Amino acid sequence: MRTFQNTVNGRPAAVARSFESKNPATGETLGLVPHATPEQVAEAVAAARAAQPAWAARPDAERQALLMEVAQAIKANSEYLAEWVTREQGKPLGGVGPDQVPGARFELWGCEVWTQVPASLELPVEVVFEDDTRRDEMHRQPFGVVAAIAPWNWPLLIAIWQIVPSLRAGNTVVLKPSEYTSIGTLEMVRIMAELLPPGVLNTVSGGGDVGAALVENSGIDKIMFTGSNATGARIAAAAARNLTPTTMELGGNDAAIVLPDADPKAIAMGLFWGAFLNMGQTCACAKRLYVPDNLHDAVVAELKALAETMPMGDGTAAGTVIGPIQNRMQYDKVVALVEDARAGGATIVCGGEAPAGPGHFYPVTLVTDIADGSRLVDEEQFGPVLPVIRYSDLESAIASANRLDAGLGASVWSGDIDKARAVASRIRAGTVWINQHGAIHPMVPFGGVKRSGWGVEFGVDGLKSVTQPRVISIKK
Repeated sequence: MRTFQNTVNGRPAAVARSFESKNPATGETLGLVPHATPEQVAEAVAAARAAQPAWAARPDAERQALLMEVAQAIKANSEYLAEWVTREQGKPLGGVGPDQVPGARFELWGCEVWTQVPASLELPVEVVFEDDTRRDEMHRQPFGVVAAIAPWNWPLLIAIWQIVPSLRAGNTVVLKPSEYTSIGTLEMVRIMAELLPPGVLNTVSGGGDVGAALVENSGIDKIMFTGSNATGARIAAAAARNLTPTTMELGGNDAAIVLPDADPKAIAMGLFWGAFLNMGQTCACAKRLYVPDNLHDAVVAELKALAETMPMGDGTAAGTVIGPIQNRMQYDKVVALVEDARAGGATIVCGGEAPAGPGHFYPVTLVTDIADGSRLVDEEQFGPVLPVIRYSDLESAIASANRLDAGLGASVWSGDIDKARAVASRIRAGTVWINQHGAIHPMVPFGGVKRSGWGVEFGVDGLKSVTQPRVISIKK
């Protein structure tokens, strides 16, 4: 069985310990993942520190050109990497385009695009003040070494969100992939690193102990993390000890509010994928749906009809739309939340029963006759389950959307944009979409509020977040 390797200082890193990577659809072992030692973590950080001054000193145009070459390498290897995503993470291979299932090929297309866009951006010197006596300029400089910790739900794409802006700005990177989905990420970084100077991009794989060693290393100048609130809190505590700046994208429990004038047929497909993209294993998926009395039954019927037409199975099989939950821990959480709702008197409209056989499969599940305060509403399920909460008064729905401590995204659905905009302006979330949900874009800043994190990624603001401001003040 093949043992995959980390990349440290441009070379494969030797491994003494390893662990298995499993296919969540079949349970088969896919390969062995290196478990980095504390010494290897220190070596990776040291390599990144040594490489960073020369990397930052390169002209912007050179870094941009190299990253554009990286984008082409990702494109050239996209099918190979997409197959790893499907085998390790579980999402269907799918395709790219409005009529395609947004699965692993979509993720690799996103990796290409989210490399090209930051590579193309400029951060020119800004004149922030000037008069007859002085001129004050804002320059942007890199932090130094960025520690990036990627999650298991979009393992390659979110790694790219962390890596590419950091490199574009002149930082070097040490990336820790999720222990659940390491192989595809390690392979992508290996391909990328072949085009970059040694030490500019490094990996250290393993469990939480490896992540802790990385973020606690005093040679780290910035931490980027996407993942759970619990892990985020531990990272923030470690960062505080070294006064290390962080960008944190944490859990979401996104509310979607349907207004009384919406057309159930027109919004059903957008709602479905807003909730069940990647089997609901997306931080910014709609996790709780508020529907007015007059539309409740019609919206539920439309979603149920869609759910029952979506084939579930191994993502490598043609025609598969819904794959497995990625890991047993998350699977058990989803099952427990549905069973808690069932025990509390909720109605399971469809799904709600795991099929027999191998794999962490759980069907698309709609739950009604449920209210705020239920675990399935108040806790982020991060799986293919959607509670639909009936409301009679719009004010109460807005209050419900705002009542939790999560604030990553939200959405409002209406035939009247002005009404939807008025509601959207009252929802406390980092992004509020209208008549769409989870529609991120590489030029549009994305981040959370409240306990969903801080800082933004994407676009010019995201690029600025991996730089430090330096003012140069000139006396005339």
